[in-house]
Amino acid sequence: MKIAVYGASGYQGKLVLAELARRDIDMRLVGRNATRLLEAATTVGTAAGAGAAQQRVADTDDHDALVAAFRGCDAVINCAGPFTSSGPAVVRAAIAAGCHYVDTAGEQLYTKAVFDTFTGDAQRAGVTVVPAANDGCAPGDLIAHLLAERVRSIEEISVSHFVTGGGGFSRGSLRSAVETIDAIKAGGLSYDDGGWRSGTPARHTTVTLPDAPRPTDVVKCPLSEVVTIPRHIPVRHVESHVDAAVAAQLDAPLTPGIIDSLPEGPTEADRRTQRFTYLIDAVSRDGQSIRGVVRGHDTYGITAVIAVEAARRLAADGAEPGVLAPAQAFDPTSFLTFLAPHGISWTITVSDTPTT
Repeated sequence: MKIAVYGASGYQGKLVLAELARRDIDMRLVGRNATRLLEAATTVGTAAGAGAAQQRVADTDDHDALVAAFRGCDAVINCAGPFTSSGPAVVRAAIAAGCHYVDTAGEQLYTKAVFDTFTGDAQRAGVTVVPAANDGCAPGDLIAHLLAERVRSIEEISVSHFVTGGGGFSRGSLRSAVETIDAIKAGGLSYDDGGWRSGTPARHTTVTLPDAPRPTDVVKCPLSEVVTIPRHIPVRHVESHVDAAVAAQLDAPLTPGIIDSLPEGPTEADRRTQRFTYLIDAVSRDGQSIRGVVRGHDTYGITAVIAVEAARRLAADGAEPGVLAPAQAFDPTSFLTFLAPHGISWTITVSDTPTT
């Protein structure tokens, strides 16, 4: 098995390389800059025993070079954001090379565009594309499917992300935020009665965390679960939120110069202090509520674990060709169980009244 990593020299890309090396999976490093690729290969080879990993230089505006870089690999993991502008070229090249594809994107409109644009191409090529294989969308989408197995006729699903500690965002995450800032400030898409719509008022402005004495203020935010969940769960409404205090951090002006002056990403010590809680709250049409809770630490590190395992499973076991949500491509219980040794815990609680 060989897995190509696009954006291999970036912050998230290097974490993916380290995870591939830890699992002794053959890899090919692909990116825009030969010097940075060599540095990344040397770092992984020295630190994780990867040996002389292959390197290929290819930019997103050179389709033929990208296809050649991916050819001969079983899957591609794309870590190069901002995905909204550069991601489609990588998906297109992976499909043309006959490779399964996953990415670490957190950009909601990009995730929807992958479904809208590449489903037919992937089906015809016999490959599977799974966007947003990251710390939030993958476990959230998987556990939502388990909720739907417990409670039938779901009316509404609300997804909420809470992250504390961790030393802040990587430069790549900030660049993605800047590129999609209008969608972020507008709250992104909601799913309503069979379609995705922008400008829909939030149904929830507070969410109560497990064991919390009082509700926490939240704001609508464009999370990819809004795109993926309705593809495998019959539901009338899906919306997503983040902690209002965290969202306010993006109100500060960010220029390319400011971003370039920041550290590449959180240090390993900072990542160890980070904690996240993701809530998936569902309400059935008869008013019964059910909550899924995902807890863990180190969003960037667990994203690397999820992306590598998703690509490995596609390469080893296959899935239905096309563009799929995580819960369509993988068995939810099996994948979530795999994540447990990596610090991910999850629970499902059913109650008789809606969660607020």
